[in-house]
Amino acid sequence: MLASRRTFAHPLPMFPTTPIHHPDKGCTMKLDRPTARHLPAAAAFARRAALVLLAGAALVAARPARADEPFVYLTNWFAEAEHGGFYQAVATGIYKKYGLDVTIKMGGPQVNVFQLMAAGQADCIMGSSDLQIIQTREGGLPVTTVAAIFQKDPQVIIAHDDVKTLADLKGKTILIGGGANRGYWPWLKAKYGFTDEQSRPYTFNIQPFMADRNIAQQGYLTSEPYAIQKAGAKATVLLLADNGYPSYATTISCMDKTVKERAKAMAAFVRGSIEGWKSYLDNPAPGNALIKRDNPNMTDDQLAYSVAKLKEYGIVSSGDAGRLGIGVITDARAKASYDFLVSTKLIDPSKVELSKTYTTEFIKDVKVLP
Repeated sequence: MLASRRTFAHPLPMFPTTPIHHPDKGCTMKLDRPTARHLPAAAAFARRAALVLLAGAALVAARPARADEPFVYLTNWFAEAEHGGFYQAVATGIYKKYGLDVTIKMGGPQVNVFQLMAAGQADCIMGSSDLQIIQTREGGLPVTTVAAIFQKDPQVIIAHDDVKTLADLKGKTILIGGGANRGYWPWLKAKYGFTDEQSRPYTFNIQPFMADRNIAQQGYLTSEPYAIQKAGAKATVLLLADNGYPSYATTISCMDKTVKERAKAMAAFVRGSIEGWKSYLDNPAPGNALIKRDNPNMTDDQLAYSVAKLKEYGIVSSGDAGRLGIGVITDARAKASYDFLVSTKLIDPSKVELSKTYTTEFIKDVKVLP
C-alpha cells in the first residue's frame, strides 16, 4: 500500500510523509503525515499547550550566543530530501561557522512538534505551512514563523493524462484526506466550483487511482507522483501553487519567547539554514548522507527524484526568493495566506493578528539568492 506524503498539514504536528520500503514494489514509499483524524483539534491542543506554559513548563532558556551554542530544530517527519538544506548545514559545518551546535531531531507520525517545542525540547520546529502556524496561533499557542524555505507548497492533485488543468476536474471524483478541509479543499471549491459531493476519502493507497481513469487524488509533489511513475502509469501532476494556492511551506517557526530572548542564535540559525539550502541544491551529497543515516529506509532513488522535483518546480527558488533570497517572507504573501483563511472561515480574525504570526526580522538581510 502506498501512503500519501500529506494533505494540508494542519494546526498540529506534522504531516509530511515518511519513506518506507515497499517489499512488493521494491521501491521507497511514503506514509502520510497525520491529519485531524489522528490528532486533537488545533484549538484544543493550543489551549492545553498554553496551560502548560502558564503552569511553568520548561521553555527554551534565554542565553547569549556563544561559540558552541546548542540549538535544536525539530522537523515534521522522518529525514528526507525536503529537509535537505538543514542536514546540509550540519554536514558541511555551516552552522558551526555561525557559532551553533545544531541538532536536527526527526518528527514522526505520533510526534506533536508544537507540544515538544512548548515544553522546551526544541528551539524551533518545521511548520508544514504558514497556514498551519496561523491556525495554531489562533488556538492560543504563541508561535511565530521566521523563514519560509518552500516558496511554493508542494501540494498537488494527480489526474490521469487526459486531464490538463484543474478546471477539467469539475465533476470528477477526487480523493482527499481529512486534513484537506482545513486547507486546499476550500480553496479548490472557491476557485473552481468543486463540491463536497465529488470528494471521496483518500485511503493513502494509489490503487483506486490506478484502477479508475475517472478518479483524481491528492498528493505531494515528491511522493505520490514517484510511486505512480514506479507503478507504470502516466499521470498529470497539477501543483496547486502554480494555480494560485497561496501558502508557504517548510517553515522555521519558533515560540515568541525564543524569538525575543535568543535573537543572536535565531539570526545565526536562519542564516545558516538558508546557506545550507543553497548548498544542498547545488550538491546534495553531504546532506543526503546524514539523511540516510537518520532514516535508513530512505533510498538514493527517492532522494534524487525529490531533489529533481524541488528544482524543476522552483519550490525553494521561485517567486520572491529569486530577488530577495531563499526563505524570504513578504508582507503581501503572508497577507494572502491570512486572507484566504479568513475568507474561508478557517480562522476567526478577532482571535489572531496577522502581524503576530510572522516576522521578517531575521530573514530580511540574509539575501542568499538561489
